[in-house]
Amino acid sequence: MKQYKIGYTTGVFDLFHVGHLNILRKAKEECEFLIVGVSTDELVMEYKNKKPVIPYVDRAEIIEGIKYVDMVVPQVNRDKFSAWENLKFDAMFVGDDWKGSPLFSEVEKKFKQVGVEIVYFPYTKGVSSTELKHIIQAKEKVIQ
Repeated sequence: MKQYKIGYTTGVFDLFHVGHLNILRKAKEECEFLIVGVSTDELVMEYKNKKPVIPYVDRAEIIEGIKYVDMVVPQVNRDKFSAWENLKFDAMFVGDDWKGSPLFSEVEKKFKQVGVEIVYFPYTKGVSSTELKHIIQAKEKVIQ
């Protein structure tokens, strides 16, 4: 029996890499049913001011194909409490790079009132979609 019935995590999941896989695997180890919110292109533009390399429809399809994922939903805003109101998960899984951030400090307070736990997983060091983009850009400059 796993510790949580329904778990939730979110992400852009652009240029899918082993760090993404690690959080999905660890989350599924903790819950019976894992819901993953994939950020829409519009949301990413709104808060990162850049368009994902891979369009939302393709990123969502990639995440749906991961064996640890039971359900994919579009993440249209960053309001985690609103997501809970719709999905009724009992745990949210997040990379520990978010711990102590203003966004998650507020979320922790609201979730505590309704009995939802936030579980922080260690960030996979040395890999990120942003870092992959920089490597690709550097290699493109060498080729030119």
